[in-house]
Amino acid sequence: MKYALIGCGRIAVNHMKAAINNKLEIVAVCDVLPEKMETLLAKYDLQGDSSIKRYTDYKQMLAENDITLASIATESGIHAEIALYCIDHGVNVIIEKPMAMSMDDAEEIVRRSEEKHVKVSACHQNRFNVAIQQMRKALEAGRFGKISHGSIHVRWNRDHSYYDQASWRGTWAQDGGCLMNQCIHGIDLLRWMMGDEVEEVYGVTKQQFHDYLECEDIGMAVVKFKNGAVGTIEGTTNVYPKNLEETLYLFGETGTVKIGGTSTNNIDVWNFSDETADDAKNKGLQEATSNVYGNGHTSLFADMMDAIEHDRKPYVDAVAGRNALEMILAIYQSAATGKPVKLPLSHVASTDFTGRFGR
Repeated sequence: MKYALIGCGRIAVNHMKAAINNKLEIVAVCDVLPEKMETLLAKYDLQGDSSIKRYTDYKQMLAENDITLASIATESGIHAEIALYCIDHGVNVIIEKPMAMSMDDAEEIVRRSEEKHVKVSACHQNRFNVAIQQMRKALEAGRFGKISHGSIHVRWNRDHSYYDQASWRGTWAQDGGCLMNQCIHGIDLLRWMMGDEVEEVYGVTKQQFHDYLECEDIGMAVVKFKNGAVGTIEGTTNVYPKNLEETLYLFGETGTVKIGGTSTNNIDVWNFSDETADDAKNKGLQEATSNVYGNGHTSLFADMMDAIEHDRKPYVDAVAGRNALEMILAIYQSAATGKPVKLPLSHVASTDFTGRFGR
């Protein structure tokens, strides 16, 4: 399957690794800065591979090559523009989070991909974490019983040097704050586990330590789900001195699970009333990861390839990307107005909150 990568920055390493692990035919890479392409390829000893074409214009790349699958790993603000162009040209896409920065763009990606029968996968790779998959299996088997509540805590650190790596970071137009960039994976997991259908969101956001950014460095929210369950969200990049944890809790009438680690990669608590022999394997499960992005990209790419080959929806589809974005924009809107926000959300964009913290 012929593959191309658009955007060769920080997260592109995981995309390239996933492409290699899945034996994709890497046709081309694209970045506006040629040196980034060479640095990325050199990490995998591919810098001398003349069969991999280099482009600074993704439109030219698509015009000159027959590509089945492309992944988009640019700054967030142009994800939707590139994705829609790929969809219009019949190219299946994996879109790094967030899928878009506005509800209008997210809805258009969903609509147009269905209209043109093009596969779109939102890159929420943590759904493939071993611990998360075990939680999901237990949930789908009904082992939790009625769900009472759940929570996600993303307690990480991002210092000045991180934001100095790229001028678009921490801006409303191109990135958003800690909720949109760092915490979106956890927010996706919470919504997915809690039944997806949200009634109302009430949020608070602040900028405590990162006054050189436009956006928030801490966000908290309470979520009312249509099934009667309640969710809480805590996301921050203010933890001293380094990343502490990304922890997902799910509390049911007959089950309690806590997924911990730095990126929801360990099972810290696993208790069910109908205990089975297999439960012993899950208690204390730990999945080793080399960074906070985890190991899920390889599985997400494999699923996308299978979805293309068998003409089915990807496990993490465009609607999933839309739903995660909606949660964050709802928190932003609630924090800006001081009022709860009803879902579904329409015509809201990250840029609506420009100037929120004085920049």
